[in-house]
Amino acid sequence: MDSAATRSSQDTIAQFDKYVIPNYTRYPVSLVRGEGSHVWDAEGKRYLDFFPGWGCSILGHCPPKVVKAIQDQATKLIHLPNTWYIESQGEFAEMLCSRSFGKAFFCNSGAEANEGAIKLARLHGMKDNKNRYKIITFENGFHGRTLATTTATAQPKYHEGLGPLMAGFVYSPWGDLDAVANLIDHETAAILIEPIQGEGGVNVPADGYLAGLRKIADDNGCLLIFDEVQTGMARTGTWFGYQQWDVQPDILTMAKGLCAGVAAGAFICTDKLAPDLRPGMHASTFGGNPLAMAAGVATMKTIEEEGLLDNIGARAAQFRGRFEALAKELSIITQVRVRGMMIGVELSIASLPVVGKCMARGALVNATHGNVVRLLPAINITAKQVDEGCDIVAEVLREMADEAG
Repeated sequence: MDSAATRSSQDTIAQFDKYVIPNYTRYPVSLVRGEGSHVWDAEGKRYLDFFPGWGCSILGHCPPKVVKAIQDQATKLIHLPNTWYIESQGEFAEMLCSRSFGKAFFCNSGAEANEGAIKLARLHGMKDNKNRYKIITFENGFHGRTLATTTATAQPKYHEGLGPLMAGFVYSPWGDLDAVANLIDHETAAILIEPIQGEGGVNVPADGYLAGLRKIADDNGCLLIFDEVQTGMARTGTWFGYQQWDVQPDILTMAKGLCAGVAAGAFICTDKLAPDLRPGMHASTFGGNPLAMAAGVATMKTIEEEGLLDNIGARAAQFRGRFEALAKELSIITQVRVRGMMIGVELSIASLPVVGKCMARGALVNATHGNVVRLLPAINITAKQVDEGCDIVAEVLREMADEAG
């Protein structure tokens, strides 16, 4: 299908070079249109997108029901401040909480959601002069780009040049319950963890690990916070990742796929905690705006009406089968990790070259943590598209295995 773009990729790149701060490493392509799991560049080339919107476009590009909801809402109200009741915000909050727990707060991003959770944990921890403010996070985790969430991210590469960092964060190795227990003291307010580490390489916890963290938190009177910015909104095959292990946190943060690509974030907390976020202590000007909330409601309805939770299970099994078979063939594949539509293929060599080689062949993938090929496909991806994309990734990895000797 031809692109409707009137400018070339090079024209757009030249404009960026002149006017946009170059803080992103960008590929020399201007994407101009998307439909489902495909996108097109300005020159009309089509790509199969295995990483749509960095995981935000959970229903692929321009899902029809979400597009219609946005169009309809834009004719009524685009923005309202939270000094008024917003009908769609209440509806979306009920949909989220009835499928999880508690009460919801809306914002604009995963970093904002985690900031809010951190503030709530400290507000709760400082009640009754308890002076609990420390938060334990985990090596190779990722929680956002604000100063607090960057500090919470226990990866030194993200801290360079930003010191002094925010006080109160302490880091534990992933997977070691004893290490967490040893870090707990009378000033610990919360434990903050991704149920599955995304940017850290699609690291899936061992059975019993999240339950062990729940027990440590309960035994020591501190909170358990799950950062579900990536795992939320059905990504793992259940509405939220915590439901995979039946371990409920006190606070649950989310963003990315929440509104199928429209900027939005949220956190949910227990009914007991909700009053601690009292008026004046936290806010988000654009959070919960009518446009995003309409998109969120349409996203949840699409997932249920189209039976996409079942599709996730089937496609996850398909990805696992394809990549585990490839791992038996290629020694450069050291591990395959799949949980729903979160796929990590760990290599014994650098994974970044995979991105460019796949892009040249018409597939978009991601490389993370130095040696992991990461896929976050749309949850409505088809079996045919899975095979098409896996064929391209396999071709690239075979070529790289040959080059590696």
